[in-house]
Amino acid sequence: MIYCLTGKILKKTLDTVVISCAGVGYAAQVPTTTAEALPAAGHEATLYTVLSVSENDVALYGFASEDQRACFKLLTSVSGVGPKAGLAILSILTPEKVALAASSGDHKAFTAASGVGPKLAQRIALELKDKVGKGLAAGTGFAAAGTAAPPPASASAQAVAALVSLGYTASEASMAVARVDDTLPVQDIIKIALRGLSRAGR
Repeated sequence: MIYCLTGKILKKTLDTVVISCAGVGYAAQVPTTTAEALPAAGHEATLYTVLSVSENDVALYGFASEDQRACFKLLTSVSGVGPKAGLAILSILTPEKVALAASSGDHKAFTAASGVGPKLAQRIALELKDKVGKGLAAGTGFAAAGTAAPPPASASAQAVAALVSLGYTASEASMAVARVDDTLPVQDIIKIALRGLSRAGR
């Protein structure tokens, strides 16, 4: 199992990165967001990877962070979501946005990804809802699903955790927070989310 690769980037496109480690060049398929986050060719970088071995193919997938890698593994655990769809989703959504969309049942967020239709998007939201909802409520992102070490809790995750501690369900809290600008301070996100929940009849 190749967990990560650290070395010089030999080549980089929007969907592929070739990284040299100990004299060997590894080609990894990556989401667009990873390609954009990594430095230019000639610079050192670390790529977190998932090695996929099937009957007819061996493929390496690379990501800019452990959280992104964990999100990919979680997405591809859903029936009907292959590596191509997983990469497409992570090309348009951050792991945090994936978690918020799944836990709030916002399946339409996934249909923006190439190759993901309404039925598959609904299945993703349904199968991941409880897993990522628990992770967000605990402030541990995808770690609750057993896929990665806890990443630093984002402002949105902290806000969800605070709302859950006030008695709201993880789904209610995630849905309310998803409607708020995630660049705001945690306290502001909580206040705005609470106002939204109050209007909803809580």
